[in-house]
Amino acid sequence: MSYQEVFTEFWKQVEESVQEGNFAKLTMAKTIGKQELKNIFVRPMSLDSDAKLLVKHRYRSREVEDKELELSLVETKNVIQDHLLNPFFSVVLFTTEKDVIFKINKKKAGSIVENPPTFSDVILAERE
Repeated sequence: MSYQEVFTEFWKQVEESVQEGNFAKLTMAKTIGKQELKNIFVRPMSLDSDAKLLVKHRYRSREVEDKELELSLVETKNVIQDHLLNPFFSVVLFTTEKDVIFKINKKKAGSIVENPPTFSDVILAERE
């Protein structure tokens, strides 16, 4: 199955976790090569009907300042999709119920793996 189809299934779980109030964090990682952009972290600022998420771009170089954006769920999805394969090959959803890992392999096929939860509480983020 193409990674886009699997990502759609994965993103449904992200939306459900926000709606159910158990979304703790989302992390993009696993690049090929040493990219300037090291990680993208997403943390909840509010999980009400108009959820706001803090999206942080963390850079490898200390000379490049990290970038923080306050985005809606739809805007966050667009940021995540824009960075799939460019440069990230995995996205991890952390909820208080389970961890969900979305991966893209070398053949550009997607997969989803679920693990026991890392987080037991949801902690709302604040802008730095």
